[in-house]
Amino acid sequence: MENLAEIHELSEILADQIAAGEVVERPASVVKELVENAIDAGGNRIDILLQESGLKSIRIIDNGSGIDGQQVELAFKRHATSKISSRTDLFKVGTLGFRGEALPSIASIADVKMVTANGNGPGKSVHYHGGQLQAVGEAQSRRGTDITVNDLFYNTPARLKYLKSLQTELSKITDIVNRIALSYPEIAFSLQNDGRELMRTSGHGNIQQVLANIYGARNAQKMVKIVGENVDFKINGYVSLPEFTRANRSYITILVNGRYIKNFQISKAIIEGYGSKLMVGRYPVAVLNVQTDPVLVDVNVHPTKQEVRISEENELLELISKTIFDELADKNLIPDAVDNLNHKKIDSRTSEQLDMARLAISGSFGQIRENDEGQNQDRNEILEADGSIQTSEPTPIVISSREDLNSDRVAEFKAKYAKQAENVEVTSTEAEKNGNDAVRFPTLTFIGQMHGTYLFAEAEDGLYIVDQHAAQERINYEYYRVQIGEVSDDQQDLLVPIYLDYSTTDALKIKEQSAVLESCGLYLEEFGKNTFIVRHHPTWFKKGQEEDTVKEMIDYVLNDNSMTVAKFREANAIMMSCKRAIKANHHLDEREAKQLLTDLAKAQNPFNCPHGRPVLVHFSTTDMQKMFKRIQDPHQTHLMDEDV
Repeated sequence: MENLAEIHELSEILADQIAAGEVVERPASVVKELVENAIDAGGNRIDILLQESGLKSIRIIDNGSGIDGQQVELAFKRHATSKISSRTDLFKVGTLGFRGEALPSIASIADVKMVTANGNGPGKSVHYHGGQLQAVGEAQSRRGTDITVNDLFYNTPARLKYLKSLQTELSKITDIVNRIALSYPEIAFSLQNDGRELMRTSGHGNIQQVLANIYGARNAQKMVKIVGENVDFKINGYVSLPEFTRANRSYITILVNGRYIKNFQISKAIIEGYGSKLMVGRYPVAVLNVQTDPVLVDVNVHPTKQEVRISEENELLELISKTIFDELADKNLIPDAVDNLNHKKIDSRTSEQLDMARLAISGSFGQIRENDEGQNQDRNEILEADGSIQTSEPTPIVISSREDLNSDRVAEFKAKYAKQAENVEVTSTEAEKNGNDAVRFPTLTFIGQMHGTYLFAEAEDGLYIVDQHAAQERINYEYYRVQIGEVSDDQQDLLVPIYLDYSTTDALKIKEQSAVLESCGLYLEEFGKNTFIVRHHPTWFKKGQEEDTVKEMIDYVLNDNSMTVAKFREANAIMMSCKRAIKANHHLDEREAKQLLTDLAKAQNPFNCPHGRPVLVHFSTTDMQKMFKRIQDPHQTHLMDEDV
């Protein structure tokens, strides 16, 4: 038996590097920890300057209280903190950074330089490289802290292989900074990467202005304020109207006593507050701040402090759902149809929405004009022309006629698809010989419709019940699958361009995936910092649904970081086939029903919808006879009366 290695104490640097594996996952983790330290220091202005998405350099400058010169080196020791001093303090943590792991962990895997001053005498500079102190001395500095982290993970190269592209890492950073800015609207934040400004807030303490900076003024207008409280909790924030949604939950920002956290139950409570107002698969944009006694919150359950335990959680969840439900119950949730169709300004907004519009113009967009005059001048003139903001969010489209899928159109795409699939047509006689009955689709005769959802049809071998929504999903899918895959130079110009506002995080993702979008014929033109403009679209876009289609395609890109061209085309074909299909409780006349069955028969696979659900079910003549006891037992059939 081999001797076990002797037990020994890890070196301080190795222990710090192990801790860094928990605290510092990527550049965004460093930004989060250092910005939280700056907030705890009481700064009201925090600037974040990056080089190469933080991999080369991260610099955080604040005007907070700074660090006393005699304690600077102590700050880089493990578990050194000014936030807690006794066990009692652990149960009422009121600060963001308190574990004393961030600075030593970061210093152990990077080159770190800090200059800090507390306003009492000269400042102090310190330099750490790989956890080793390189230099320390006095420095002339204003009150506050200026810390620079260079060459992150230089001595732990294995960590680098887990990082994504520079754009992805930058989007992670902007996401964190956006959420922190929403937590502290009274602090002025700025974020730059390679000299380019990505985000800036005024620090005036108005969360509406921060929302306009992050999501765009037009989208911010579609968010309503919520306020509620019970014995233990106070909640406030903003939630989007049902017309302004996203394809995943990541646009829900949850804050507990100013700390950004992740909590599935709270996210679920926010969604439940909408009741049936949200479309299936769509999620709101929300910023929810929960204020409570720190005793009720345990923030010491995870190194990154993004997961917390909350006492009396059920009472909090009920408060959140009820508050949102009550607020939306009083709102007019019907989008303006004329505005959606013609993209014209109609000031039917509430006074609160108009206030937000003016605030966004005077705050965020005024600031953009100062910083980026050339790119944004035209846009600001449009926004400021009448003191309001253009806004447009089309309602979901439901096909109410068969004009979009007539026989000629179906035949056209069927012919194209047949060539691509190299499908060999098999006659019914050949199919029977080969034992392949699945390729034979029955000749259906329409009988009637039930509940505006199911079609009844008969054939020689019995009764067929067709799910009309699933049937048109299949027909649409085969059409869109061909059209999306055949990108050509044929583009339809828009009379009125489509303007799309996104947060910096989303804008970076969209730029990174521009090639995927272009593979389906969607070309986005940058129009300002986080705005895109669409001037033309593929000819296969359905008239009147152009903006809906564009937004849905972009949502798929934002929802999946590993999107490939093939995956994107397939996902969009499925998505559009469903959204453009006849819904349940939609009554078809006899002509429309017959046309649907005819089109279904021409599909390559008429048996399943794109999601795998059956399009139709079959009751054979024998099945019907058995159900009505016309056949009690196969070998007793001859005993039945002839007139039965």
